[in-house]
Amino acid sequence: MTRVEYARRQIENRIYLDAVGQSPGTRWDLMRAFFTEHGFAERVLRKRLGLPTPLNTTDRIVMERDIFPEYARDASIKRMLFVGCGRYTAHYQQQFFPDKDFWTIEPDPDAAGFGAKQHIIAPLEDLDRHFPAGHFDLIICNGVYGWGLDRKEQLEAGFAQCHSRLRDDGHLFFGWDDIPERAPVDLDTVSSRALFRKYTLPTLNTWRYLTDTRYRHTFDFYRK
Repeated sequence: MTRVEYARRQIENRIYLDAVGQSPGTRWDLMRAFFTEHGFAERVLRKRLGLPTPLNTTDRIVMERDIFPEYARDASIKRMLFVGCGRYTAHYQQQFFPDKDFWTIEPDPDAAGFGAKQHIIAPLEDLDRHFPAGHFDLIICNGVYGWGLDRKEQLEAGFAQCHSRLRDDGHLFFGWDDIPERAPVDLDTVSSRALFRKYTLPTLNTWRYLTDTRYRHTFDFYRK
């Protein structure tokens, strides 16, 4: 295992511990990682400086290597919405979608600095207050379910809002952690999810892709 691969597994382990409500490590563990773990010190410094801080995790690699380019080269996708913002998503517009009409939405006002120039401070459930029906060609909602979008009524509203704001045949990309602590609602019981049809993404040749991560991050692909 290379130093980069080892560091990736360490990051993923800390994300898993956080996901299940455990401490990602003692102060000594984090200090040791600062001096010995590949890329750790750089991430800490970038966070302190308020700079974009990409995540070196298996799920992010799959998303950035296999999924984003598929959508980026699709000429029918012109206007898109990215749900949820953070330091690790701040580079997405410039790096992957510079030619798209790119919007972000996030309820936390403190995260607005990591959003696009076209940014809305609001939850996904309020999408219809800001955009007309059929406005988007693609909506990306990754890492929101189980991390704020938790209750069944929120999911019902979230899927329904995505469906109404997408144009006919528009794309929904939905990423989530398939562990009990972060999947509090059985997605099969969410009736508004059934408004969508499953879509086989060509680059992954499946409508659902489970990444090799301890927190079982999963990608689902839909069309309206």
